[in-house]
Amino acid sequence: MHAVFDDNLLPRKDSCDDDDVGILQSNGGEPSSKVNKMPTKEEAQDPPLEALKDMSLEEREVSYPRELKYVKGGEILGDPSKGVTTRASLKNNCHHVAFISCIEPKNIKEALNDDYWILAMQEELNQFDRNESGNIVRNKARLVVQGYTQEEGTDFDETYAPVAKMEVIRMLLAFSCHHEFKLFQMDVKSAFLNGFINEEVYVEQPPGFEDPNFPNHVFKLCKALYGLNQAPKAWYERLCTFLVEKGFNKEKVDTTLFTKKKGKDILVVQIYVDDIIFGSTNELLCQEFAKLMQGEFEMSMMRELSFFLGLQIKQRKDDIFINQAKYIKEKLKKFGLENVKPQATPMSSSTKLDKDEEGKCVDSKIYRSIIGSLLYLTASRPGIMFNVCLCARFQANPKESHLKAVKRIFRYLQDTHSLGLWYPRDSTFDLHAFSDADYGGCKIDRKSTSDTFQFLGNMLISWFSKKQNSVALSTTKTKYISAGSCCAQVLWMKQQLLDYGIDVGTIPIKCDNTSDICLTTNPSNTLELST
Repeated sequence: MHAVFDDNLLPRKDSCDDDDVGILQSNGGEPSSKVNKMPTKEEAQDPPLEALKDMSLEEREVSYPRELKYVKGGEILGDPSKGVTTRASLKNNCHHVAFISCIEPKNIKEALNDDYWILAMQEELNQFDRNESGNIVRNKARLVVQGYTQEEGTDFDETYAPVAKMEVIRMLLAFSCHHEFKLFQMDVKSAFLNGFINEEVYVEQPPGFEDPNFPNHVFKLCKALYGLNQAPKAWYERLCTFLVEKGFNKEKVDTTLFTKKKGKDILVVQIYVDDIIFGSTNELLCQEFAKLMQGEFEMSMMRELSFFLGLQIKQRKDDIFINQAKYIKEKLKKFGLENVKPQATPMSSSTKLDKDEEGKCVDSKIYRSIIGSLLYLTASRPGIMFNVCLCARFQANPKESHLKAVKRIFRYLQDTHSLGLWYPRDSTFDLHAFSDADYGGCKIDRKSTSDTFQFLGNMLISWFSKKQNSVALSTTKTKYISAGSCCAQVLWMKQQLLDYGIDVGTIPIKCDNTSDICLTTNPSNTLELST
């Protein structure tokens, strides 16, 4: 989005044919008189010495790129310790040319018909060999094992790896906003290849890349590989061990959060698989952490946090703004709703959805896909939470009436795609919550729905809308159940804030039912209700 183009360097339409790849010089906009084509498989072999005598260094690089080799099925070429040079090696010479494969293979047979995809797969195998020696580089292809053939207890034991919740990410954003420091992000290249495994695992050689000398041999894995059931857990344990050895504290409530204190300053590191968010009240601590990680793992360049898990994050001087405008536009286009008439509300107040057993059925796969997209949008749009959760109850057998209600939500989003969460820097940091519930709102089983919101000052951090498990006998009990769920979430947030070194003290939970307030403040009445 910040690209700046120099028109003097762009090729003219009549400068070369569409099939030519040329090196253009900034010579008043005129192209170079020498135009070189991309070498064919035959031309990519080692050139004769006579052909190199009268060539400049640039001409040699374009005509005969170093180590550019082509692989046929059943052959393995190239030294794995050195890697294979791909089309990207020409980028220093062809600044204005992008080499893109003409096909996107759907299976191994289609990939083996394209030389460049074969080259990418060969490089992945070389990477696999280098990684066993401890060297890591990034690949465009993935060697993925068939993890579904693994047997529990033999090939793997535990597979669980913790993942940060959205509430944790929003709380970190609020913390950085309140303490007026920026968050940065980086990701680990080929993250799962760094994990060590304890089990003895063997994998077959991939089709088309069998070793001609040992075609029946298999790989014995020393480290994790993509597709293994234990790969996420192995990576998390490797990263966790490394950070703890470097003086970080792994927090108890959220084990993906690591902190390190130095005097009055604090460095906060949040892990989400291979994506790492970090920030500090002292910028020098951020620089030290970046060097520390780059010394141990192959990392991408450190950059300011702007896009994470589909969230667009704008860190400005006075506030932080979070929304999903790009994601909304993508989904509107995907489901063919980009030109529909917008609506001012996500659902009519008179809408009461039920099973509609006599209604016309719709494609359940499309309906579930739409619901999944909307549920992800609730990460920054609490205003559609209740409506989306209501429509999500009918995924087993969706009808036209349900699909119509879902499309109404998208029509609302079309006109409000720029809305999101706003975190002002001058906000307080006191934790408080709101709780409410309807009474017998579900037309099918007459169960009620709990709705809660948790704030840090003016910053909305957490919310949910959930149908209660039992049928409430009164409005008081309905709202009491909702207040209990809200209290559980608030206690979790309080413990999470203690990991940041913040004690919020007494936390008010606000509701609009006098009987419910009296009930929660009287232990004897609470006992009677529970019995």
